[in-house]
Amino acid sequence: MLSDHGSITNNNMVSIKPQAKKIRWFRRIHRKISIALMLFFLLIAATGILLGLKKQAGLLAPTQKGESADFSKWLPVDSLQKKAIIYLRDSVSNQLSARLDRIDIRPDKGIAKFIFKDHYWGLQLDCTTGELLLKEKRTSDFIENLHDGSILDKILGTSDEQIKASYMTLTGIGLVVLIISGFWLWFGPKRIRKLKNQGK
Repeated sequence: MLSDHGSITNNNMVSIKPQAKKIRWFRRIHRKISIALMLFFLLIAATGILLGLKKQAGLLAPTQKGESADFSKWLPVDSLQKKAIIYLRDSVSNQLSARLDRIDIRPDKGIAKFIFKDHYWGLQLDCTTGELLLKEKRTSDFIENLHDGSILDKILGTSDEQIKASYMTLTGIGLVVLIISGFWLWFGPKRIRKLKNQGK
């Protein structure tokens, strides 16, 4: 129903006010979360791009090829591990921890990658001969630790990745809030325009 001057009726004004109030509230939340987590989101975005393009960006060392892909010709894993520790101390540094994070065996290549827990050096050994094929600085692992916040767990020596869990939870919740508030900042004005048009 039109008013005498063709303006929005009182009923429409009543229905528009809560919508405008809700938009202002979402705008405040959106702004505060954006400012508080801006650096974290930039870090996650930048490192995510690098991880997505790690092969193309040369962040991964090429996987070497061993003498044989025949398992029956391979040395036992414990022998390879002992050799990897010797190579780490002789070829990289005898000051580095030999504590293993994982052993990545590539059956088709006949090699084993030894990845250490307390630093970013990795070794590729021939599974048949035990020869050191490559020592590498695992830049992609460093970027991955930056991406998920676990680098602080490494630096501070936390026992169960508490910092990583808190960091990922905080940024995840922040992103969900930004998505919801961003949607209302887009949808709210459209809804208000629709209500105004209905009142004309």
